[in-house]
Amino acid sequence: MSSKLLRGTFILTLATIISKILGLFYVIPFKALVGDAVLYTYAYVPYTIFISIATAGVPLAVSKYISKYNTLGEYAVGRKLFKSGLLIMTITGVVSFLVLYMLAPIVAPEIIVDTDQTTKVEDVVTVIRSVSFALILVPVMSLIRGFFQGHESMGPSAVSQVVEQIIRIGFVLIGAFVVLKIMDGDIVSAISVATFAAFIGAAGGLIVLIWYWLKRKPYFDQLLKKDKGTMDISLKDIYWEIIQYSIPFVIVGIANPLFQLIDQFTFNRAMSAIGLAAQSDTSLGIINFDTHKLVIIPVSLATAFSLTLIPSVTKAFTERDRQSMTSQLNQTFQVVLFLTLPAVVGISLLAEPTYTVFYGHNQLGADVLQVYAPVAILFAFFSVTAAILQGINEQRFTILSLLVGLLIKLSLNIPLIKIFETKGAVYATALGYLAAVIINIIVIKLFARYSFRLVIHRSLLISFFTFLMFIGAAIVYKLLGFVLTPDTRMESLIIIIICAVVGAGIYFYLSFRTQLMNVLFGERADRLRKKLRLPF
Repeated sequence: MSSKLLRGTFILTLATIISKILGLFYVIPFKALVGDAVLYTYAYVPYTIFISIATAGVPLAVSKYISKYNTLGEYAVGRKLFKSGLLIMTITGVVSFLVLYMLAPIVAPEIIVDTDQTTKVEDVVTVIRSVSFALILVPVMSLIRGFFQGHESMGPSAVSQVVEQIIRIGFVLIGAFVVLKIMDGDIVSAISVATFAAFIGAAGGLIVLIWYWLKRKPYFDQLLKKDKGTMDISLKDIYWEIIQYSIPFVIVGIANPLFQLIDQFTFNRAMSAIGLAAQSDTSLGIINFDTHKLVIIPVSLATAFSLTLIPSVTKAFTERDRQSMTSQLNQTFQVVLFLTLPAVVGISLLAEPTYTVFYGHNQLGADVLQVYAPVAILFAFFSVTAAILQGINEQRFTILSLLVGLLIKLSLNIPLIKIFETKGAVYATALGYLAAVIINIIVIKLFARYSFRLVIHRSLLISFFTFLMFIGAAIVYKLLGFVLTPDTRMESLIIIIICAVVGAGIYFYLSFRTQLMNVLFGERADRLRKKLRLPF
């Protein structure tokens, strides 16, 4: 891989992390403004599914396709895809917008099922329609990003991604503030403005990409003049290859939103059946908005790191180099567990102060976060195993595993909610993802002839280190409880910082001392040791 591509990949990964961090921290002022954010969630879950289907995998698929033919000197093929793709993505965006806009009155009554709920059907219709406008722009934006990435130019995608997020968040907060504090409007109007921010953010991101296109068009035109002209590939063949490559990314992209959609259609019904309709909206907001945003952060960081190893897995499998492939799979699984396990255990231990820092003190929110955090390990392993299945050309089983997981979630959600109330939805999600991950692992074992023996042994070591970390942090947490309370934001933040420093110190000390860091991260661990001036 060229140094230019490595640098670009790092920039793109950094932009993704920045966007996710911004997406997490803006909820503090947003929740302070609007309070219960479940109405926001009711709009965003179906929107996420539509946007995933319309665009998931498009940047990567287009990037791979253009890069492939640029390498062969057939620059006209990539330009042909780009020109026709702009038209197709525009049509896809408009159609997606119209479908979601018109489905809103049909979907909303299936979500709001009891008059005791605080949210009304017409409110859900309004916010779904507000967010649907973003579908017009996002597909085109994803295609342009793919075009730049195919030319090993990651900067435009990275900058547009961050700008899109900053503009969206700015519009969310300013719009909600103006509606509620200046215009004396209601919560529904404020959240409608907040969901429409997805369109404004997409417009900002698209403007950035257009600026980059105009700036670099002379360079792309020069490449076109170097075209060999030996290939004339039909649009039908081009898009068939793009679709085949995109499908696995679509499946992974919509997995989590589909689980959340099941909650939207069943949670309120189950809560109403046990006489808790009045608190149903708030409880669902805690699951699908509040705690989900916190849980998904360690997942994103772990999978982003481990997925960089997947191209090596693909190469080793294609070349039938079993030794190299086994080594890559060992490292991938261990890295995911090494990064995710201590993070989710820490979040679970510090659930109450963590929830307080972001959303204010709420015992139900803390309780849900405590049981939801460990499910993040399953989220991470589903994403990684699905990527590995694509690497060994068995992505068809990803569809099977997801369908099984969704069926389990759908079958158990209402019964478990009736038994365990809000936590029941989390348990159903965990069981669904567990089944999907087990299926993926079995397929990897059979088709890649991969032995999990080393991973299991190393997992025991990582689990032991995590247990010692938990004990140390738990003791400190207990002692701090005599002088600090998780009921206020400032004291909760102090608790988190002190406990995190102690827990991380124990975990990384053991990891460096036993050379586990070196085994997993190689030279990166040595560089970190030198920077920290560690004596071991």
